[in-house]
Amino acid sequence: MKTVQYFSDDYLARCRDMSADQVLRFLDDFRRLHGTKPAPSKLISIKVPEDLLEAFKARARMAGMPYQTQIKTLMKDWLLAHRNLP
Repeated sequence: MKTVQYFSDDYLARCRDMSADQVLRFLDDFRRLHGTKPAPSKLISIKVPEDLLEAFKARARMAGMPYQTQIKTLMKDWLLAHRNLP
């Protein structure tokens, strides 16, 4: 069974006043949040000094994040920060 969504008159009026750019931004944001399926993961092997790995795991644990998730986040952030390089 599909959920029925109800919109208030105020919400619909605000939507009518949106510019084309605002509508496109909303649709793109929605697609990014809900329209992409995660890429498959690949198991890798990497040698890391034990003290570095233990410190990294401890810091990730304090942040409430699994350390492998934090590694992937750092990789994505690095790529985004360097996306304009050749």
